[in-house]
Amino acid sequence: MSREILPGQVIAYPYLWAWQQERGETGGRKLRPTCVVIAVRGANDGLIHLALLAITTQPPQHGRVALDIPDIERGARA
Repeated sequence: MSREILPGQVIAYPYLWAWQQERGETGGRKLRPTCVVIAVRGANDGLIHLALLAITTQPPQHGRVALDIPDIERGARA
């Protein structure tokens, strides 16, 4: 990857939801907006390791933690 990835950036990523993984799927079905939480270059392999959070319009399931993205930050798309 030739561009720098920084925390706070929103990227298009084929996010694999936990329920999809539980069903045996190994890759996300489509590109989804995903927020980069942290990007760290590995000391041993030189690769950039990411912690990602998927962005969705769906409300969180019972017992799940979620962050609300304000309208002004998400572009208030209708």
